[in-house]
Amino acid sequence: MIRDRQATAVEVVRSHLDRIQERNPTVNAIVALADGALEQAAASDRAIQRGGAVGVFHGVPFTAKDIIETADLPTTLGLPELEGNRPARDATIVGRMRAAGGILIGKTNCPPGGSGGDTANRLHGRTRNPYDTERSPAGSSGGEAAAIASGMSACGLGSDSGGSLRMPAHCCGISTLKPTAGRIPVTGLLDEDGPLGAMSDPRTQPGPMARSVNDLAAMLGVLAGPDGRDTGAAPVPLVNPAGADLRGLRVVLQVRDEDSQPAPDIGRAVHEAGRALREAGAQVTEGAVPSGGYELTERVWDSYGDTVASPELYRILRAWDGYRSMMLDFLQRVDLILTPVAPHAALLPGEPVSWRYTAPHSLTGWPCVVIRAGSSGRLPVGVQVVAGPWQEHLALAAAVRIEQALGGWKPPSWPPSLMLEDPG
Repeated sequence: MIRDRQATAVEVVRSHLDRIQERNPTVNAIVALADGALEQAAASDRAIQRGGAVGVFHGVPFTAKDIIETADLPTTLGLPELEGNRPARDATIVGRMRAAGGILIGKTNCPPGGSGGDTANRLHGRTRNPYDTERSPAGSSGGEAAAIASGMSACGLGSDSGGSLRMPAHCCGISTLKPTAGRIPVTGLLDEDGPLGAMSDPRTQPGPMARSVNDLAAMLGVLAGPDGRDTGAAPVPLVNPAGADLRGLRVVLQVRDEDSQPAPDIGRAVHEAGRALREAGAQVTEGAVPSGGYELTERVWDSYGDTVASPELYRILRAWDGYRSMMLDFLQRVDLILTPVAPHAALLPGEPVSWRYTAPHSLTGWPCVVIRAGSSGRLPVGVQVVAGPWQEHLALAAAVRIEQALGGWKPPSWPPSLMLEDPG
């Protein structure tokens, strides 16, 4: 609309700032607002009037999770001791969004240190799920998901180590992409020990969050590629998902694993998504993904503490290599994996989150897309589409088909006191 002059960037940014003023006191997703957003929007409008070059996100407001460095806003990780932390420069992904014309309007809440299943901390408080404010948006990119779902942000940047993009997208009814490890630079992402890197934390990947799958694809085109600083970022060309043909693709649909029986609404959403892919010509069969990924993830988590000796860490890394090889062998027989994101919809604060469906695909480093595919009462339900390494275009194309068939994101009812029925 901005590019075609159906709306000005100033109008778009102002509408988002108004929405933040209206809804953030309840949802508490935005923890810092950028100064000068309207001035940047006015400059964007002047550039269009002059006929200047227009970036992919020219004049579009976006937000970023509060573990992602931003030169003009604090980056606190939800920790009181970092309340005044002002990075010297932007993370690569923030800089690339700005270079594409995007206007950063705010930072979004996360668990302390940027890791965990519930978005609450002592510095900024608790973020609430916009579909049911008694429930959590999950974590750790829960503030980002809640902001986008409630219309306070057009799109945004989060991160994922074992499900931290995917779980909040599922609980808040939006779309997200965890890319192949090395697709998007991690430069400028922080945890409690400082900057992340390809060797220090190979499971963590930054990724886009939005209300539509096409927005994810557009963001991926901006964010992907080496930056000369992340030693793990690879120069692998992107493939346009618009040209992907779903006919004949081999899809394994897995509703449950050996230790998890999803709620009926979760299973129904996965089967509806499978039906949509089958109608598009894919070969969808129910089956099981090789087991052991979650248990191995628990061993990896344990290794982050002080109790694991170096010989045990070496055995964990060898087991990790073996698991990745086993999964690549499995991939010789399938093109896509379709699963729940979790056996549950959005939970109450403090209830344990299940990472059984998401964590294994952080060990492999494979790309995953989450898209809303149903409801559980008034709560959204997402599904996870997993592809092989560097095959984001296949996962995105399948997610587009599911979105077309099942509707994708649906706005939450507002104000919260009126949330009596499924907003879909």
